Amino acid sequence: MIASTGSSGLYKAPLSKGLLLIPGALSILLAFLFQQQQSFFVYNLQAIKESFYVWKLISGRLVCLDLKDTFCSSLLIYNFRTLERRFGSRKFTSYLLGTWILSALLDILLVQAVEAVAGITLSTLPSGFLSPVFALFVPFYCSVPRVPLAHIFGWFPITNKTLVYIVGLQLLTSSPYMLVVAVSGVVSGLFYNKDVLNVQQVLCVPNWLAKVFSQTVEPLFSSVEPVSEAHVGMGATVDIQRQQRIELLDQQIMLSQLSQFGRRRQDQGGIFGWNRFFQQLRPRRVINHAEPQAPPPAPEEQVAQLMEMGFSRADVLTALRASNNDVNLATNFLLQR
Repeated sequence: MIASTGSSGLYKAPLSKGLLLIPGALSILLAFLFQQQQSFFVYNLQAIKESFYVWKLISGRLVCLDLKDTFCSSLLIYNFRTLERRFGSRKFTSYLLGTWILSALLDILLVQAVEAVAGITLSTLPSGFLSPVFALFVPFYCSVPRVPLAHIFGWFPITNKTLVYIVGLQLLTSSPYMLVVAVSGVVSGLFYNKDVLNVQQVLCVPNWLAKVFSQTVEPLFSSVEPVSEAHVGMGATVDIQRQQRIELLDQQIMLSQLSQFGRRRQDQGGIFGWNRFFQQLRPRRVINHAEPQAPPPAPEEQVAQLMEMGFSRADVLTALRASNNDVNLATNFLLQR
């Protein structure tokens, strides 16, 4: 799985690629070559509370010491790369940073609650960048559409998201105490997604820092743009291959639609025929066949938000104009072009 991260499947997802390569490589090195240094990365809550080793809140929540957790979390991050493409790297980074900080506080509160209610003392929790991975299930559930692929016994659906939930369940059951990490991750994801107490404004990556990283670090983890199916690296499992083929088929359908709209551009207006693609948003003609009014200009904050995802200003303005300034619809179309 980690070997496939250099493919164009991680195009426009540099942070996801970095989270696959760096923690995965460190986990393997600690497991086989530097076993004596593993104690530095143990998520020891008892040492944090009794000896005030606050630094373990950082070191213990970065690298997985169990290779099963490394494999499952890597699979999930690879599938969650679509969220980085949808939100943009800066917003995606802010989400991971915010949930990582919130989940650290929730871990301590949950451990204290378990000890007070059940009398069970949890001295250590599973190590690694796990809580933010569980937190990503919140936007994945809310933002990524569900596409049915098949049915079991005619009633149980298999969708494009089934594999992700199965891997998440496998990660959840890998350790008796993983439930605490999962609950803190999901709750922190809900807090951040709903912007409770303006947490999105408090725990976010500043614009200046995002620009510095985009110029220095991002080129190291950037991937080439996919140009054909032959250039797209296939996944390590049949399910991942099927998911990639679905994405490719989706893109081919969109390109086919664009080709048809281009041949009718005199009737539709514009090279891409945006108004016909967004039929439900196209203003209906009045009875006297008067031409519909043009949509209002796109707000600059929406333009900037989409340009942060790597799209040109011209394409962003065209997509927003055709979608009547609906950011979600414009984003979906730009991502499939």
